[in-house]
Amino acid sequence: MLRNSYIQMDGIGKGAEKSIWDFGIESWEDAVAQLDRLPVSKTKKAAVEKGIDESAAHLKDEDHLFFAQRLPSAEHWRAYSEFSESVAFVDIETTGLAPGYDSITVVGIYDRKCAKTYVKGIDLEEIVPALSKYKMLVTFNGARFDLPFIKREFPEIEFNHLHMDLMYPLKRIGYSGGLKSIERQLGIERDENVKNVDGFEAVRLWRRYERGDEEALDTLLQYNKEDIVNLETIIHKVYPSFIRNCFEK
Repeated sequence: MLRNSYIQMDGIGKGAEKSIWDFGIESWEDAVAQLDRLPVSKTKKAAVEKGIDESAAHLKDEDHLFFAQRLPSAEHWRAYSEFSESVAFVDIETTGLAPGYDSITVVGIYDRKCAKTYVKGIDLEEIVPALSKYKMLVTFNGARFDLPFIKREFPEIEFNHLHMDLMYPLKRIGYSGGLKSIERQLGIERDENVKNVDGFEAVRLWRRYERGDEEALDTLLQYNKEDIVNLETIIHKVYPSFIRNCFEK
């Protein structure tokens, strides 16, 4: 999808981008080949030509910062296919919902190969170098919850990643509600051990662990791991719908 995006280019808005798509252009290469025929002004044609050269060069260099800064945050999902080899699926557990009052208990990071959970009082601070390794983050409601929580506790982290908050593109294609509800709508099942665990139960599990219940921590970590692994499963199921919706709207 990134190779058929133009809104990161100077002077190109969604209207011009849609005109290019409606003309039947399916890639930057197609746009260059038919530049003179594009249904946009002469000025915008020049902007497209320059923007394609610039975008292609930054993509060749795997420069995620260029696209993170140029794409509207709601459109970062478009870069997923191009940067999927450097993506981290992220989810946190906390003692409550208020940053500054409540604190992070667990951070889960899954890179499509290995799921790792970091625990308060054990190794939570290791998320700082861990997150720095990736070019793209994927969360669910992370823009409002997970990332602000992390930033408050670890201000040294530079969140200059591409960031796909799945909650928003899912809403665009008709999926609303919390993560567990959307999983059920998509036919994704959880292990019986954590099937009924939700955010409130996650807080209670942490409190039980603080009182010495190690099994409660094991359950909490399993719950968190399923959160992050299922984010990738969701993308595999719905990403083509994201693309269709983008072209059709």
